[in-house]
Amino acid sequence: MKAILYIGHGTRSKKGAVEIRAFIERVKARIDVPIQELSFLELTEPLIEEGFELCVEQGATEIEVVPLFLLAAGHIKRDIPEALAPLLAQYPTIPVKIKNPFGVQEVILDAVAELIRDSAGDVFPNDRLLIVGVGSSDPDIHVNFGKIASGIRERLEAEKVSVCYFAATEPRLSEGLETISEGVAGRVIVVPYMLFSGLLLAELNKIVRARQKEGQKILCTAPLSNHQVIEDIVIERAIGE
Repeated sequence: MKAILYIGHGTRSKKGAVEIRAFIERVKARIDVPIQELSFLELTEPLIEEGFELCVEQGATEIEVVPLFLLAAGHIKRDIPEALAPLLAQYPTIPVKIKNPFGVQEVILDAVAELIRDSAGDVFPNDRLLIVGVGSSDPDIHVNFGKIASGIRERLEAEKVSVCYFAATEPRLSEGLETISEGVAGRVIVVPYMLFSGLLLAELNKIVRARQKEGQKILCTAPLSNHQVIEDIVIERAIGE
């Protein structure tokens, strides 16, 4: 019997945890697979081991692992395989297939552009966009965010699109905000390249609100899971080859 094990990062944010569970319930309702479990890499229960065991207890004879991650970095390349390794050894007769993260897809960039328009309306030449990633020490992260920035620039015909990160690599959020705000004539549109709400997004919104109170024309868009295309991609990953 086929099972799907969804793996999220995990969060200390109660809002973020509720959001991802509701998201997965919508996904599960659209997939005709009898066993579907949500698990997390860290911070939120159930963790990967428990989610895997739940699949086995329900009679899983094959398991499709669907990581809920936008890009391939340390969690995808190292942490999730390491968490699964002892389970694969414990259950050698159960085939396990780990699906790819979402990657930089044209449909995702289209969705990001739509989320920006939903929050900001038309983007004008004197507006500036700041894409904020979580950050990673993986060198591919800069390549991927370069593609993301280029794709958003083309879709919105924006003159200036910059990237910064919360952690692990440069430029950091504070530097990114200061640089893009310098001499800006229009608005600063902050775009969190994140799937769900969480403590990082709450912190980002707090910073944006503080700048708004100081008189800056700045706003922050919603996380990517607010767009239907993300749900569609998870379903495609779950049932595709």
